[in-house]
Formats: sequence, C-alpha cells, structure tokens
Amino acid sequence: MNPTPTTSLIAPIGVQFDLAAGIMQNPSDHIARRASDMRGYYADAAALEKLIADQADPVHYETFESPVPEERGHLRYCISKLHPGLVGQECFMTKGHYHTVLETGEIYLCLRGRGLTMMKTSDGQCRWEPMAPGRMVYVPPYWAHRSINTGGEPLISLCMYPGDAGHNYGDIKTEGFPKRVFKRNGRIVV
Repeated sequence: MNPTPTTSLIAPIGVQFDLAAGIMQNPSDHIARRASDMRGYYADAAALEKLIADQADPVHYETFESPVPEERGHLRYCISKLHPGLVGQECFMTKGHYHTVLETGEIYLCLRGRGLTMMKTSDGQCRWEPMAPGRMVYVPPYWAHRSINTGGEPLISLCMYPGDAGHNYGDIKTEGFPKRVFKRNGRIVV
C-alpha cells in the first residue's frame, strides 16, 4: 500500500517513558513553559508576578513531544507534566488550545496526579472531567482544552492526537475559558 502524498513514510519507532518522573526519553521536542509564559491566563495578575519574582520564574508545565511527523495520517503523542501550585488561589493550569484543524479530537490518559481537563467550545459550552491515574478523557473535535492540577504532585498525562491537528493557542489567549478552578479553604472550587 502506498502512502498518500501528504503522509511521509517513516520507519516504525519505539520510545521509552519514565513514568515515575513523567518524561519521555529522547523526545523530538521538550517544551518548558515558565510562570512568565502564563501572563494573561490567570485571574490574579499580581499573584502571578509575585510567584515569578519569589520563585525565580519556576517551570509551570512541560511537554515531551514524539518524533512523529505533524502530518495527516500519523498519530502524534506526548507526555504532559503540569507541576502543582497556585497563583493566588487559582490552580496551576496549561495555556489550553484548540486544534488548528478543528475537526480533530484528542485523548488524555492520566498516569499520575489529580486534576481536571477543562473543555470549552467557541459558542460558550463548558465541561470538565476529573483526571486521576488510569482515567482517560476524550476531547471531541471543536473543543478547546486545558489541564488543571488540583493535587500536590505533578499531573502527568499521555496525550494522543492526529498528526495534522496542530495547536491554536491564540484564540484561548483572547477568549479565555468561562470557568476557573480555585483551591479555597482546602477545597477545589470550579
């Protein structure tokens, strides 16, 4: 069988994960987002600036990307590692994104930690699903999504999505999400 013209023929590959540390060995790309990269995403901008100053701009979350082409027909995967913490009372979260190709979904399999996958549509629908070890969340096409760490250890997930899905962070920076997640008096509040 011949590959379609838009799909590269590559050799099969295998990768090693360190599940305890929440990393992929030899990723094609390792993205580390620091607290300063999260400006404009949290409700309490002053608390974020204090965190950046007091903790020397800590790493907020990391992704370890697979060496699979970003092309139609391929299946990309990554490890997402969201560190625990609060900005004011708001739980650490990822930026969140739509897929550039809106008609593509994604799955998140939680390997470690506790949290939520927050999802929204451009017409205002908003849903969230709990994340705990062994729980998988399916994010359907057209839904923006972000991870939120509600626990005291890293929230580590294995994510899988179509190779040509792409990531659109700009619309989230502009629109935001209609719900936020806080830790108040020891309780998680959405």
